[in-house]
Amino acid sequence: MGTDSKGPIDWHLRALMAEAGMFQTTELLAPLREQGIVLSREQVYRLVTKAPERLNVEVLAALCRVFGCQPNDLITVVARPAAAKKTGTGRGRDTAIGDLRPVRARLHRPADPGR
Repeated sequence: MGTDSKGPIDWHLRALMAEAGMFQTTELLAPLREQGIVLSREQVYRLVTKAPERLNVEVLAALCRVFGCQPNDLITVVARPAAAKKTGTGRGRDTAIGDLRPVRARLHRPADPGR
């Protein structure tokens, strides 16, 4: 099944459309309208060609009714490895506590105006 996996989900709408014999994005307009969802051609094109950042639950339910599927047939959550949190202590390299050296203190005496 072909997917769009550029984000946190894989979006399978295009593959479901192909299985149903729909190869033009405009072919989805009428079935959605029958479900009470009125979208422009441009909105349907974006919905089909790339994974949505946000998806209205009514649109999701209408798509499931049109294709006779469940939400997990349309969406697969993509597991991404968690990025290591930066603490600011490494200074660009792995530093062990034994590698750290104390900073020498510098004492500055105030200028004595009487001298």
